[in-house]
Amino acid sequence: MIQRFIELGEGYSDLYELIELARNNKHRLMHMIALHSSTGSRSVTSLAVILSPTDPGNFQPIYICREGIPHPHDTPNKRFDLFKETAETLNQSLIEMDVKSSAAFAETELYFQYLIGILRLNHLLAPMD
Repeated sequence: MIQRFIELGEGYSDLYELIELARNNKHRLMHMIALHSSTGSRSVTSLAVILSPTDPGNFQPIYICREGIPHPHDTPNKRFDLFKETAETLNQSLIEMDVKSSAAFAETELYFQYLIGILRLNHLLAPMD
């Protein structure tokens, strides 16, 4: 099984694409996640959609808008509210987690590997074959 992050952007206009991906793939939608982190004095949130693995192919995509949305508990904002409303509309619980910032990693790919480890430990990704 291949589990991979697909970064759409930082959560500005690309957030609407993330929401459309969730809506149009509701038959494959597993989880909608908010990953909160701090970069220096700024608290930010990444929003992600996890789809079930493809068949055939065994590829599990995790679409993400990385660290472009203010932390909603510090700075309430419409983008986070829209994502949360979409989760409710699709009968999903929005899962919120605190994680390290991507700035703590030398490369974005290392950050994504770190997140995959956290998601696996919390049984939010399909088991490896």
